[in-house]
Amino acid sequence: MSATETAINKQETQVPLADAVFQRILDAIYDGRLPPGSIINEVSMAQEFGVSRGPVREAVRRLQGIQLVTREPYIKARVMSLSAESALELFQMRMALEGMACNLATQRMPDDEIDALLNEMEQDRQQRVSGARQPRVFDFHERIVRACGNQRIIAALCGDLYHLLRIYRRHSGTVLERKDDAYAEHWQIVRAIKSRDSGLAESLMRSHIERAANHLVRHLPDTVRPT
Repeated sequence: MSATETAINKQETQVPLADAVFQRILDAIYDGRLPPGSIINEVSMAQEFGVSRGPVREAVRRLQGIQLVTREPYIKARVMSLSAESALELFQMRMALEGMACNLATQRMPDDEIDALLNEMEQDRQQRVSGARQPRVFDFHERIVRACGNQRIIAALCGDLYHLLRIYRRHSGTVLERKDDAYAEHWQIVRAIKSRDSGLAESLMRSHIERAANHLVRHLPDTVRPT
């Protein structure tokens, strides 16, 4: 039995099989093994994961539902292609919702939670500087959103839509200069949160997302497909 099949079988004891397959395909999209525009071959995936086509088909349908996979009649499913128009719409939505989330988080985050966030950011910085492989992904934006306490905003940004947002955010930070700038902007936002300046924190978050959007749109043609 392959390592992938072993991992899938291990997950199967903890979560439904289709959910385990869904996560495996998500990971392949995140790390670039399934790049934008690539074909989703359900038969080969079922063989790779050591499962029947049913769980793969169900996982692909779910990916279609959150717009990570597209399928036209009589055409095989493909990983969605990144378009400037779609990216801009998503980032405009983020500006509004995450700006308000940051405002609310500034008012509601306990001091010890803010200190914990600062410590995690410093650990993340040290790992980046050292080049050490990170055992987990530190998601600054998710932490701020979940700290806002507004369940509708959390559901909108941390539910299934989160996966699509993460794909675009990943591409917005692929250029080193933007990574460095984004990291500095994160620190400015947290300093505003720590000083309990909710208006400044919201403004900084909105500006941060707007810069990321402008950067991404500049680097995306109308549609990005593999060569």
